[in-house]
Amino acid sequence: MVSCSRRQTVLDSSLTNFAFGKIRRRVLKIKIYLKIKNYKIKNFNHLYPFVSFASFAYLYVYLMYSDYIFIYVKIFQMNYETENHEIKKLAKEDFPELLLEIPQPPKQLFIKGEMPNWKSQNNEGGTKFVAVVGSRKYTNYGKEACEKIISGLRGYDITVISGLATGIDSIAHKTALQINLKTIAIPGSGLDEKVIYPSINKRLAQEIVNSGGCLLSEFEPDFKATVWSFPQRNRIMAGLADVILIIEAEEKSGTLITARMGLDYNKEVCAVPASIFSPGAIGSNKLLKQGATPITCGEDLLDVLGFQTKNNSGQTKINFENCTPEEKKIAEALIEPISRDELSRKLNIPITDLNSAISMMEIKGIVKESAGEIYLL
Repeated sequence: MVSCSRRQTVLDSSLTNFAFGKIRRRVLKIKIYLKIKNYKIKNFNHLYPFVSFASFAYLYVYLMYSDYIFIYVKIFQMNYETENHEIKKLAKEDFPELLLEIPQPPKQLFIKGEMPNWKSQNNEGGTKFVAVVGSRKYTNYGKEACEKIISGLRGYDITVISGLATGIDSIAHKTALQINLKTIAIPGSGLDEKVIYPSINKRLAQEIVNSGGCLLSEFEPDFKATVWSFPQRNRIMAGLADVILIIEAEEKSGTLITARMGLDYNKEVCAVPASIFSPGAIGSNKLLKQGATPITCGEDLLDVLGFQTKNNSGQTKINFENCTPEEKKIAEALIEPISRDELSRKLNIPITDLNSAISMMEIKGIVKESAGEIYLL
């Protein structure tokens, strides 16, 4: 007959293994996800919100039968690395010089995230800032054009500025994050998480901050977006930018307000040509008629920014550190967009192996497939 203490020991052991087994599996999945997304992991603070409540319920049951309280404390000390970025008010001397040159510079600026390298902006070879603005009601063409052009900036010292709005703004921010470019979001609201507008992009705003970019606003942190706050913030976007890129703009839109401000501030205004049958492109096509520089690819934009694209001067090499030899081979073959079948024939790789490699490369943010063709990000 098994004694009570023996039964207690068996129960303790079973529940421990069960609870820690479930926690361990979840933590492993999260670590893999964070590693793929290039989050730097230094410790595991606040990791437990990601671990299902059920796991801790199992652990709690175990604790009811055990005196090992230190295990409980240790588990709840685990956390994943995320910096607690506070909203700070910039001193006047930290304002970017270009922003102080516009007719109505902001009286105050609040920032959440890492301070951009403003001081190198006017220097040759310094960071270039591109404001990307466009329609909220974008088309598939506008989305693909935005992704293709920004992807062509990969490896250059360029920061993408946009307004965190739904539509082209969000696509610009997300594409910049995917190719490891810093991005600045300038919402039409304050920077407090409770008032960030649109609320659907709160997660995107956090990703921007965590990736080394920042949120910027002249409004008080708790200021809620209004109809007039969006045109007002547009002047900050135009003032900060070296180049303003318009992707799909209706005949009367906030996008054109930014373009007009850019012209007033002597900025280079560029536009992506679009269908003459698209109502959402009337404004951007009109800008082209008025002298805006047409942009059809990343290289066009790099030329406008002053980068030497012929010999890739100023471009950093794609980081293949976490790539397998097969993935490196695929990346080197993607000089231009190509279908899977063509790539398989070109590299003499079985299509099944190619599909697996491409899937991993997509997760790592190296390639993307669009309209049946694969291209480097």
